[in-house]
Amino acid sequence: MNSFGAFLNPSEAARRLGVSSKALRLYEQRGLIAPVRSESGWRAYGPKDMERASEIVTLRTLGFSLAQVARVLTGDASGLEPALAAHQSTLEARLNEVVDALDRLRGLRSDLARGQTPTVGELARLLAPPTGLSVSFDLPWPWGGERFELRDIRPLTYITGPLGSGKTRLAMRLAEELDGIFLGLDRTANPSSQSNIEPTIALLVQDGATDSPALRALFAGLETSNPIVVDLVEQGLDRPTQEALIAHLRRREHGTPPLFVMTRSNSILDLDAVGAGETILFCPANHSPPFRVAPHPGTPGYEALVSCLATPEVRARTEGVIAVRPRAAG
Repeated sequence: MNSFGAFLNPSEAARRLGVSSKALRLYEQRGLIAPVRSESGWRAYGPKDMERASEIVTLRTLGFSLAQVARVLTGDASGLEPALAAHQSTLEARLNEVVDALDRLRGLRSDLARGQTPTVGELARLLAPPTGLSVSFDLPWPWGGERFELRDIRPLTYITGPLGSGKTRLAMRLAEELDGIFLGLDRTANPSSQSNIEPTIALLVQDGATDSPALRALFAGLETSNPIVVDLVEQGLDRPTQEALIAHLRRREHGTPPLFVMTRSNSILDLDAVGAGETILFCPANHSPPFRVAPHPGTPGYEALVSCLATPEVRARTEGVIAVRPRAAG
């Protein structure tokens, strides 16, 4: 017997699945699920709908784009390999962390057997997560020089906020402090990098992306071993390309340099798909210091964050609007 029971309304179905009602509507728009309608037009999710939606949520958690989800649900295995390889890399990294913790534990037990009592600090380190990359600096204008600190930098960090909030200056300073690269809006594809990015472009096109100069310029800029900060990653990309792009970026191999992407697109920053390896940095309109926002309704900053995100179609209307122009040389 299916554990979801009788038919559910959208809010209850979303709650049980751990997603938003908006996500369920998106799945329906893409033809992935088809809830029944009551006589008054209300959606109702039965056991089969919930089973299919649960499969979709699982695939999304593994980093699949909606286009990939559609193919997998129809039995098409193309595109599975990169996602599974990325998940394997993540699990192997966790395994290495567990092995390191076990080694520390064995060492403490050996010391204890020799009469050496572990310190409280040594015991505490058994519970502490691995220390990740961090950065701290005084915030530039338009802030008042407040100290900013970002600990445990994750593989993928989103930077967002309203126009004039200072997010571009924050992004540029992060690139500087991390000895990384700031990839601005004037990015162009380097011909020498084309052969390197061809396999990636081919995978993205298979996932629904449009091969375009903007997409090629973006990936040419990502060809680096340094941390990289990208200004408005969605610039020049349509909705299918943005969805394929973010699914690909989520599958980056463990151990690659951290990636920061500025965005105001809800196809790039899909709050229902943000995973454990991702962070959201929000720059408020009132120029209070940037802070992390958890992708859950009711958490501090969530509503303001949602108000800054728009569909790719709406974002296209403001394409070309630049809040900060690089200083001229000399």
